[in-house]
Amino acid sequence: MKAIPPALQERLNSGVTTLCRCWVLTRRDGVVQGFTDHDEDVPLGDVLCRADAALSGSEISARLGLAVDGAEISGALADESLAESDLAAGRYDAAQVDTYIVDWSEPSLNVLMTRATLGEVRREGRAFTAELRGLADRLAQESGRLYTAACAADLGDARCGVDLDHPLYKASGAVVALVGTSAFAAAGLDDFPDGWFSAGALVWTSGANTGLAAEIKRHRTGEAEVVLELWQAAPEPPAPGDTFTVTAGCDKRFPTCRDRFANTINFRGFPHIPGNDFVMRYAIDGEPGHDGKSMQEQ
Repeated sequence: MKAIPPALQERLNSGVTTLCRCWVLTRRDGVVQGFTDHDEDVPLGDVLCRADAALSGSEISARLGLAVDGAEISGALADESLAESDLAAGRYDAAQVDTYIVDWSEPSLNVLMTRATLGEVRREGRAFTAELRGLADRLAQESGRLYTAACAADLGDARCGVDLDHPLYKASGAVVALVGTSAFAAAGLDDFPDGWFSAGALVWTSGANTGLAAEIKRHRTGEAEVVLELWQAAPEPPAPGDTFTVTAGCDKRFPTCRDRFANTINFRGFPHIPGNDFVMRYAIDGEPGHDGKSMQEQ
């Protein structure tokens, strides 16, 4: 049950209200921003909820049980508040969003209605619509450990233990030329074999995308050039001379862990789990423990 301040409840009971909605958004990097559907900025504690994004919210859908509550907010992209480049760079992914009902004539009268995380964002020109996912969404996320043949650790984390700052697994390079919307020829990586950085990470260290990270889809080494292909195009097109650092990739298979990283002791998978092919196979003559008859014959 919501605890509504008595003064705010009196105004609600009067039938004449000066209410608006405010959203306080906290990004994973710690940046806090406020927005409102009122026509003027509204101070909410230490956060100024700005009106320049022209935000509006949908009705909130709630269900019994553990179904995820949902709502949407829509508005306009503005460089002063919600920049398109920040949205494209993923800085708002999984941000926490607190929704308040506020009396704009006396902002100290407010009540927190919902707390959610930012989900899918759709853009059309300068407009956007963002999905808000309720707290029950966390129950749908994978937790704990699964018995799989692939490794459950991320390369370089505490469970993996590989030092990604080692010169064998980290390198610096520069863009030579673009060869597609999400691919470019790179200098500085000639000493590494083909595919070494596939499934690895790239961090831009200069240029318009400085500080942004991206996943590497494919690392190709040809006779004439080295090409890095990213899973997503950078928010701003890289320019020749832009520098970056890259770290080696891992496909989470046991042979890769053994041969590339010599890290079998920390492999967090179960490579010898029988798969579907084992269930469907039949005994072959000469195999230890079998008399040469198929399962059907037995």
